[in-house]
Amino acid sequence: MVGGCGDKGSAGAPPEGKVRIAMVVKSLGNGFFDAAHTGAKEAAGQLKDVEIIYTGPTTPSAEGQIEIVNSLISQKVNAIVISANDPNALVPIAKKAMARGIKVLSFDSGLAQEGRLMQLNPSNAELIGIKQLQMASDAIGGAGEVAILSASAQATNQNIWIDVMKGALARPEFAKLKLVTTVYGDDQSDKSYREALGLLRSYPNLKAIIAPTTVGINAASKAVVDEKLVGKVYVTGLGLPSEMAGHVKSGAVKQFAIWNPIDLGYAVTYAAYDFVKGAPDARPGGKIAAGRMGSIAIDAKGEAAMAEPFTYDAKNVDQFSKIF
Repeated sequence: MVGGCGDKGSAGAPPEGKVRIAMVVKSLGNGFFDAAHTGAKEAAGQLKDVEIIYTGPTTPSAEGQIEIVNSLISQKVNAIVISANDPNALVPIAKKAMARGIKVLSFDSGLAQEGRLMQLNPSNAELIGIKQLQMASDAIGGAGEVAILSASAQATNQNIWIDVMKGALARPEFAKLKLVTTVYGDDQSDKSYREALGLLRSYPNLKAIIAPTTVGINAASKAVVDEKLVGKVYVTGLGLPSEMAGHVKSGAVKQFAIWNPIDLGYAVTYAAYDFVKGAPDARPGGKIAAGRMGSIAIDAKGEAAMAEPFTYDAKNVDQFSKIF
């Protein structure tokens, strides 16, 4: 136990022996984060002396998260793990929490470096970019025209993944793939659908659409079905099983990927626990012990990557679609 009975109320001291870890998500009612909560509860069950407080705003805003973190500071939780709606706007309140002895970690969508002790990325840019290119290549037999349907032109993570894909096209295993264009659906269903239709009509030899966005992959799959191009054009990228199960069944999608949010919630709970307990390796340049996820290295900037994105296909999509 950290702290004795006499100092239950001091910041960072678990009441009644419990380490209280607050998971602050982008918004409540989001299947991805509900699954992360499932993982956090699994970790808490294994660690035994952990209480998870699951919270977030009703709509995704930095203001809503700031209000919640303020309240958690008052509650004297031991750790806050947050998927940030804004990397910079939350820094002052995160710094305030850390000044009170609360361990602040970000996961999924990171806080700026000065606002947290560690950021757990679900994967890394190289793994995410290559995975998507590999799935497209596998779907079309390694040769043919491909296009990318992204979120917004300003989306930092999307642009990094696209740069990785473009660079990897020079590799021998991808040399027969030809990237014809990149379009942007701004993470809006209707705009993404129109952009996908535009691709299908402008490029009659198109074989695959890669959408590194859950909104885009869903919209592109619908467009392929509506244009009666199932079996001629395949869609892949990053999607949610609950939204993609029907598209896998239709044949528009052979495989897609996304990090497993259960594993993400599980691993970040273990990480927060190590920081609260003062584990000597819980620091930039060190590592955390994350239960069944193994040991996860932390780089000099306090960032860690969990694993390559998890692949979903006809064999497992129904099982996971019930979860997120």
